[in-house]
Amino acid sequence: MCCPIELTGATTPTLTKISGCAERRRERRDQSLGTMDWNVPIMDQNLVTTDWNVPTQHRNFAEGLLFLSENWFGPVPLTYIIAHVLWVIQGVYYPILAIVGVPVNIITIVTLTSRNCGLSKCVTHYLVAMSVGDLLVIILDLILRHIPIVYREQFYFLLSVHMCNIHAVLLYAATDCSVWFTITFTFDRFVAICCPKLKSKYCSEKTASVVLGTVTVLSCLKNVFWYFMMSNGYQLANNPWFCYFTTKLLESPVWVTIEFLHHILNPVVPFVLILLLNAFTVRHILVSSRARRRLRTHCSGENPRDPEMESRRKSIILLFVISANFILLWSILMVYSIWIRLYYMGYQSVWLDYFVKELGFMLQLLSCCTNTAIYAVTQTHFRQQLKNVLKSPLSAIPQFVTP
Repeated sequence: MCCPIELTGATTPTLTKISGCAERRRERRDQSLGTMDWNVPIMDQNLVTTDWNVPTQHRNFAEGLLFLSENWFGPVPLTYIIAHVLWVIQGVYYPILAIVGVPVNIITIVTLTSRNCGLSKCVTHYLVAMSVGDLLVIILDLILRHIPIVYREQFYFLLSVHMCNIHAVLLYAATDCSVWFTITFTFDRFVAICCPKLKSKYCSEKTASVVLGTVTVLSCLKNVFWYFMMSNGYQLANNPWFCYFTTKLLESPVWVTIEFLHHILNPVVPFVLILLLNAFTVRHILVSSRARRRLRTHCSGENPRDPEMESRRKSIILLFVISANFILLWSILMVYSIWIRLYYMGYQSVWLDYFVKELGFMLQLLSCCTNTAIYAVTQTHFRQQLKNVLKSPLSAIPQFVTP
């Protein structure tokens, strides 16, 4: 059995120094686990209660690295390891997404507006609007919100910038526009495919401009109230509402009602509309394709190539890929947003770990950078025009270099 060491005589300073180092090391370890402003309500799931605190609001790249370096092989729950791994991934993922997303959407807008992509003016209007909406979300949400949260120490100056409520209005309005532009495009394609009599009146450049302008105005009006319900101070915290609240809104019936309406209008209603419109479109395509095939076979005695059906098939593929991309990348954040509100209302039958929200944010922001790839894969003319747009700056370089 080891006996306690008595700190006396000449050995006292040395042993005291060693003991002090060990104590400071224990303090750093304890701080990394328990005192980093990590607060999440512990939900009763009839499981063993632990004293761990989960990081819910304040999280960044440095804290994720610190936690993993000290606790990777420690007695830490797997869900906390996953959450901190996502923090570290976000430290690289978000800057790369911003570097790629901004020029990609700008190039897409330039390519589409060149009007050499083989698309109608009506479709081009919707696709350009979707790219503009995605670009605004990347700037307002990714660059001015999530990156400052991940690198909080480098963006503390934002705490002194009194415009968070204005930023909130612009951010949520841009997000609504990005989502509802996708809905208007889906409805336009539904009318073009399933409603031939209405197609000539609705599927026009003028109608597209009116619809897109109306959606933009309504999205801005819908989100003006955030200016009054949020304070003008930044939290730099990964909440759905990243500004300080002006009142105790979480328990307010008014807040609950507004938040529910917000999530219903975006993205619950868009999800339902996209699924319904695509289901009706698929049904109409299957019925009309069989009838058209039987008619052409009966008239010609064989199954000839149908250029109209091939052209329609490309449009359908574009529509379905865009819709599927939106649903897949938005679904996790939508489920978590509804669940957290139900939790605050006392419905705690299902447990969703904190990292689900982090993953939802990452996928939702990714949806703003994927449309260009979708257009390039599904549209031959767009792909060719995209190559021309990318080559044009390179072809102009010799003119400036040659004396």
